[in-house]
Amino acid sequence: MSSQSPCTLLELAGRSLLMDRQRATLALQDLPIELFPPLFMEAFSGGCSEVLKEMVQAWPFTCLPLGALMKKPDLEMLQVTLQGLNMLLAQRDRPRRWRLQVLDLRRVHHNFWRMWTGEVADACSPEAMPRKQTLAAPPGTGPSLPLKVLTDLCLPHKPPYAPMAFVFQWMDGKPGVVQLCCKKLQISTLSLQSMERILEELDLDYIQQVEMHCSWSLSTLASFATYLGQMRNLRKLLFSHVCVSADVSQEEKDWLMGHVTSQFAKMDGLRRVYLDGAFFLDGRLRQVLRHLKNPLETLSITNCQPSDLDWNHLSGSPNLTQLLHLNLCGIKQTNLSPEPLRILLENAAATLRTLNLQDCEITDSQLHALLPALSGCSQLRTFSFHGNDISLPVMRDLLRHTARLRQLSLEMYPAPLESYDAQGAIHRERFFQHCAELTDILRAVREPRGVLFHTKPCHICGHRFVYNLPSSLCRCLMPA
Repeated sequence: MSSQSPCTLLELAGRSLLMDRQRATLALQDLPIELFPPLFMEAFSGGCSEVLKEMVQAWPFTCLPLGALMKKPDLEMLQVTLQGLNMLLAQRDRPRRWRLQVLDLRRVHHNFWRMWTGEVADACSPEAMPRKQTLAAPPGTGPSLPLKVLTDLCLPHKPPYAPMAFVFQWMDGKPGVVQLCCKKLQISTLSLQSMERILEELDLDYIQQVEMHCSWSLSTLASFATYLGQMRNLRKLLFSHVCVSADVSQEEKDWLMGHVTSQFAKMDGLRRVYLDGAFFLDGRLRQVLRHLKNPLETLSITNCQPSDLDWNHLSGSPNLTQLLHLNLCGIKQTNLSPEPLRILLENAAATLRTLNLQDCEITDSQLHALLPALSGCSQLRTFSFHGNDISLPVMRDLLRHTARLRQLSLEMYPAPLESYDAQGAIHRERFFQHCAELTDILRAVREPRGVLFHTKPCHICGHRFVYNLPSSLCRCLMPA
């Protein structure tokens, strides 16, 4: 006997309709709403092109999450869907059931296709329109144009997601009828001229996340910054290794960078800023922070070294007093004063949940200066501190302070310096002994939920050994 579940009556009825195109076309206007999603899935996966075109025109929901069905790029069925939309948009008298407002091409999971009721289907609409507003509209009125095409864009778009190039071609000649909306925009190396046509098509108010990984001239970056300033609802901005050529005079450089930083004043919704290797902002971070309209939730500065002026400004910025997440991984603090960081931790103590000070070359004396402020971060959930050279006595002091942080669920510390021999190799017995002692300091106050101790990279395998982590990549310290 087959182990597969028998088909439901609805599934059998749907498959029967698909076998008879003419009957399916006639039945769509009176088809029960709960049959549309499963029947559409059958038509899409089975290549029933003509029925699919008719279903698109009669689609009774506000959103058609097509991208969730495209596990593999399917240009043929995408083309069929767009042809159905062309037929719909060309009609003077809209179908009685027409509700479609959004074509969602994002390749994300949707409960829509698993739940077949109108209530759940409309709940997955990007606008999250109330059920009674959506389904109680007078027959024949339908929503107003333009039709929104919702997607996440990665520019330049390359295989395996070539369908976006096809969508851009389809949108040509439809101004005011179709509006491209993008919540997440990723930009790698691409000339601004090639990108401007796409940016002009986008509803910039709709964009919530921008991630940039590119090498541009400063003038090109300044031109793109003008578009950033129009993204009023931008919540996350990431610059990752954005390299800017310095082939301009100092006067012109100052003017262009002033234009770039001034755009932050127009991003009313910006809450998360990630600067990864953003060397072009060297000496100008304080200008960015000064222009922000609202307090940040996340500040991440990694793989670059802030100037003394920028570092000192961190402590005085009112937009960093409500931080939830602070990531300073890799910022070498050997020659920096600990005072700005101490004040920053004090200012954000009531809200801070994540603190990453990994590989910052923090010394014993600097850590001592930070301990009182650190112990006041009562909401801290994750604390990453490994990769710093700290002696055993100071490590004991550190854990006596963090033992008071009862919300901590993951804490990562460096192996004490006394765990290494004169050649810098880890001494297994001493390391395990020190880790056990330090863990007991925590257990005397609270039961740690996740405490890890990381060594420096192993001389043999190149990985770090992690105490209390069975899946540690380095296995060289494990008993034979």
